Amino acid sequence: MLIPPPFLLPLLKHPVAVLGGGVSGNAVLSLLDALGSQGVIFDEKQDRSDFAVSLSGDFRLVVFSPGFKADHPWVALAKSRGLVCLGEVDFASLFWRGSVVAITGTNGKTTLTEFLTYALKSLGKDATATGNVGYPFSKLVAERGGGAPDSVALCEVSSFQSETFQVFRADAAIWTNFAEDHLERHSGLQAYFMAKWRLFERTVGGEVFAGSSVQHWALQFGQTLPPNACVPTEGQPGDVLLRHTVFDEYPQRENFLLAAAWWRTSGLRENALYAAAQSFKIGPHRLAKVAERAGVTWWNDSKATNFHATEAALTQFRTPVVILLGGKAKGGDIAAFALRIAPKIKHAFLLGETAPVLAEAFRARKVPHTLATTLSACVAGAASTAVAGDHVLLSPGFASLDQFRGYDDRGTQFEHLVNNL
Repeated sequence: MLIPPPFLLPLLKHPVAVLGGGVSGNAVLSLLDALGSQGVIFDEKQDRSDFAVSLSGDFRLVVFSPGFKADHPWVALAKSRGLVCLGEVDFASLFWRGSVVAITGTNGKTTLTEFLTYALKSLGKDATATGNVGYPFSKLVAERGGGAPDSVALCEVSSFQSETFQVFRADAAIWTNFAEDHLERHSGLQAYFMAKWRLFERTVGGEVFAGSSVQHWALQFGQTLPPNACVPTEGQPGDVLLRHTVFDEYPQRENFLLAAAWWRTSGLRENALYAAAQSFKIGPHRLAKVAERAGVTWWNDSKATNFHATEAALTQFRTPVVILLGGKAKGGDIAAFALRIAPKIKHAFLLGETAPVLAEAFRARKVPHTLATTLSACVAGAASTAVAGDHVLLSPGFASLDQFRGYDDRGTQFEHLVNNL
């Protein structure tokens, strides 16, 4: 049974304004329905009505999707009129009776969330991956009736979600790494860091775990981590017990080191975590071999939507690759990114809105490159350029939403094109 906290009871007697008509917004509607409350969706893309006029009604509570920044005009207007405004994860957390392990990072957070869920389930624990993995916390709470006291929510948290936290509480938080990303949303690198730091501030008892790069940037930005929070994750020696698993090498090695740190602190059997690693399968579109054609190996890393992810993928290849690169810009220094990866590229096929900027940067570095208007043209061009022994890598380094429904749509189309060569 879902029991609202006392401060919400009078607010839920009125209609609730839900900002955003996507996955998160509809999950909030499901939770409100389970509470016996009425939700009304307002979506900028679908509803062009005057929000100010609509808000003059009987609303007392606003729940907004991650796409709405704290200073969004609709959120700001609601606050100016005295309405309580909560993000989707914030709102859902008020009804969850179990524990929460929150996971964030520039890269690796989805894999770590899925792996810890898998490992806990292997011990018979009631564990569920939720949050930014595509299964909103509100939907989990609604479908599970708030969960049981021994239920564990492994909640992936993005900076878009954590920056507006007010009531969210985590029992533990893991921050994998930190690198330039989402500067189209945040005003700078420090603002992006502090949006994620908010998650650590909302963690009960300070049970937090931070990878090496997080430790570095915390020092740069004047933030202090507890000594036991610092997990060495970069440049660590191999582990014979992880051979032939997805965690045998970097970048996934980093995820296992953080998982193990939390696992030990939780008093769980370490051999069980290693056993789970042996059978765990990584999710799709994460540096996966698609096919081998005429001696050319094709790789799908469509989930690489930022510079750090693409650079990590390139470290896995000993020789320069034929790369498919580009997409929707997320801020950051594109020319500097191109400069860093130039020595690892044999030929770049450039796609999406960032293609002209990348082309200019590669031209200055004398990196062979081709601009293309479609993914199909990129694949065809790569097929005609690559020779036996080459690797062709889709690792875009940018968001997919300029031409695709998401990184998964981009990766699926890529695999289809490769398999039909």
